[in-house]
Amino acid sequence: MNIVIAGGGTGGHVFPAVAIARELKRRIADVTVTFVGTAKGIEARIIPVEGYDIRFIRSEGVVGKSFYKTIRAIFKAPLSFKDSYGIIKDLKPELVIGVGGYSSGPVVLCAKLLGIHTIIHEQNAVPGLTNKTLGKFVDTVAVTHHESMKFFPRHKTYLTGNPVRKEILEGDRERGCRNFSLDKERFTIFIFGGSSGATHINDAVSDALVYLEPFRDRIQFLHQTGNKDFDSVKKAYRLREFKGTVLPFAYEMADAYAVADLIISRAGATTVAELTACGKAAILVPFPFAAGNHQEINARKLLDIGAAQMILDKDLNGKTLSDLIKYLVRDPDAIGEMERTCKSLGSGDAAKKIVELISALLKKKGKVETEFKKDWFHYMDPGCSS
Repeated sequence: MNIVIAGGGTGGHVFPAVAIARELKRRIADVTVTFVGTAKGIEARIIPVEGYDIRFIRSEGVVGKSFYKTIRAIFKAPLSFKDSYGIIKDLKPELVIGVGGYSSGPVVLCAKLLGIHTIIHEQNAVPGLTNKTLGKFVDTVAVTHHESMKFFPRHKTYLTGNPVRKEILEGDRERGCRNFSLDKERFTIFIFGGSSGATHINDAVSDALVYLEPFRDRIQFLHQTGNKDFDSVKKAYRLREFKGTVLPFAYEMADAYAVADLIISRAGATTVAELTACGKAAILVPFPFAAGNHQEINARKLLDIGAAQMILDKDLNGKTLSDLIKYLVRDPDAIGEMERTCKSLGSGDAAKKIVELISALLKKKGKVETEFKKDWFHYMDPGCSS
């Protein structure tokens, strides 16, 4: 049985997709999962490491892009559908899952035209353009938040939560301290701005070090910078003589969470799902240009119930960040309360719920539907063999 998972671009799309793929492999013995994304997306690096096959299409986004990039993306659209059709023709999947990102649109729509069952998963409270559009056509919609259900047809929309990779819950502090060269007795701050880093967060942390010098002997940092800011951030730590490890990308995220006493990050849906699953205290800095301002919505939900602290991106600087860090380092009870509240929100069965929806769709697949799919292949490509 072949299943295709389409989408990517960011870790927020890719990591839930990996969690779904693993659950599929666990529950369906003969399943083969193939990913489809773009060569420039993070999926091109992550998926091969996870041991899955990945195919690429020529696709680009249009939301929030410059005029030139928007025009280029529009002209690439026919190529993305051609690539998608070629992949589906080759794999003949029983089902296609869209996990968001512009690369999911052409693949899911092409699959739908070919009579193949389709399902999408929406991670955010406010859906992006791709999933809003796909929701009108696919067989089933799985969502993370109650708030996003209103954007999709009610009769086929289900609340599942956001899948978290199981190993995220299996981190080990001692192992993490060894692997990241950290002191297990120190208060550890883990900073990451998403899979590609966040320059504004990186700059604010670098500027905060001057205010944190009285805490130099008490705290240490694990900082995922992304490739662009790696050298400058590493230089800032050396200049201020703070202990810590700086790296472009942290592949061992489970251990990174395990070593952290405090996390500073953006507030994407996957980050929030992982924070709540692990029960970690965090200072969230929502990305201000996220579609529908969904990151601020995510962060405020945690802030309002005491599960996290928040600094808006426009208010973020070395002073505001250092003040909040110092407050939390001095008050372990505040950290503990955030951890307990955050943990109470965590859900570990989202992938299971999504795979149950997939199984229900696959059970509906009968001979008539299979023949319809074959007819479509022949109609679109008379030279195609059955």
